[in-house]
Amino acid sequence: MSRYIGLLNSLPAPLLCEMIGRAGYDFIVLDLEHLLVTPDQLQHAIRACELGGCEPWVRVPEVDVKLIGRVLDAGAKGIVIPRLETVDEAMRAVSAARFPPLGRRGITGGRVTGFGQIGLNEYIKTANRQIRVIPMIESAAGVAALSEILAVPGISMVLEGALDLALDLGLGPNPTHPDVWTALQRIAERCRAAGVAFCANPRNDEQREHWEKQGITWWLAGEDRGVLQAALRNHLSVLRKN
Repeated sequence: MSRYIGLLNSLPAPLLCEMIGRAGYDFIVLDLEHLLVTPDQLQHAIRACELGGCEPWVRVPEVDVKLIGRVLDAGAKGIVIPRLETVDEAMRAVSAARFPPLGRRGITGGRVTGFGQIGLNEYIKTANRQIRVIPMIESAAGVAALSEILAVPGISMVLEGALDLALDLGLGPNPTHPDVWTALQRIAERCRAAGVAFCANPRNDEQREHWEKQGITWWLAGEDRGVLQAALRNHLSVLRKN
């Protein structure tokens, strides 16, 4: 069974994105929700992902129709919507990412068509089939509305957001709290019932083993900042011992 593994990019640097792709990761979530990234920085990061051989997804701050269109025109292959909580938000996100008759995205040429090498009709068909629309479920309201959200045509996958979910549930910054874990399993079960992919973000060995047994094929392996910090600290620790 194939497994697709990605990272959240918290250190906005095109060279790092290219390196992550070359290391073998399948996708990178470029973040516009928590990072102050300029349009040029984002476009260079998308190109770096392409060069490194991994899919560039972009987490936008909210369902902003114009921003979603510009991000896709820059070459993003997936749109991640944080804290999605309603069917209306899901429908607007899909509409912003799909060309008519499936949505209301506007057409342009440019780099997504290879500057004219791909015909507009061909690009429209390909984009409507391949662009990923990925809600993040990060609140009690999102969990409650999930079955209806999953019924919206065009939702490609669901990504869990355990840390913000814990905060929303009044549990503090505790993403491994038993109540959060129960909610994550409920999210995965509803995704399975709806035939929509679930992207897990395991935070310990127990969670990883659980998702492996469940046959989950999409994994977010945390964020690059945390991975790099852990590797740097471990490297330093080994050197200091010798």
